[in-house]
Amino acid sequence: MQRILIVDDDIYICGGIKIFLEKNGYTTDCAYTFAEAKAALSQLYNLVILDINLPDGNGLDLCSTIRREKNLPVIFLSADNTDEDMIKGFTVGCDDYISKPFSLELLIQRVMAVLRRTQQNTDNSLFQYKDMSVDFGKMQVFIANNKVNLSATEYKVLELLIKNKGQVLTRETMIDRIWGCDSEFIDRNTLNVHIRRLRQKLEPDDKHPKYICTVFGIGYTFGE
Repeated sequence: MQRILIVDDDIYICGGIKIFLEKNGYTTDCAYTFAEAKAALSQLYNLVILDINLPDGNGLDLCSTIRREKNLPVIFLSADNTDEDMIKGFTVGCDDYISKPFSLELLIQRVMAVLRRTQQNTDNSLFQYKDMSVDFGKMQVFIANNKVNLSATEYKVLELLIKNKGQVLTRETMIDRIWGCDSEFIDRNTLNVHIRRLRQKLEPDDKHPKYICTVFGIGYTFGE
């Protein structure tokens, strides 16, 4: 399900947009200040709807920060509606600009259009399964929106399994792909140790895994 962050200091506008988007199948969060939005953006989103005038900062600056750090579309929703205002918005990198007052029906159409345009890049860089989200571009993993710190090898193991979701990978195949030319010096126990550590970090119950599953006598697969 696509997830949208709404950033506006007007709680009524945020609440109305949130209800409308969720009725149309989106998951949403609200932030009412620049600081709250910055903190929220440590999590994964598919789109940000952003006001320019915030009580503790400027939406233009936040959009510039997003552009430097993330591949994340931004729609400005602002009462600043002159041509000059809109040009500033597009200059800092927004994907669309909607003036207040606005129609919720127009907003949902703009949201759908921006997400369609960016869907291919988003699909390639973001992965979600149950409570797990992975940003391949930034090599970040989240469980229930909480960042999980993985070692480089643990991340490689997880990425390999995810990108081969639906397939069973033998232990030999995984060792060869993860360690490459050094694979001849790696034994099965080394892989097993990394699998065990991953489960301890990712699984609610590592004795009954739902993400990294063992196919006995063969190897591992991702997902139940």
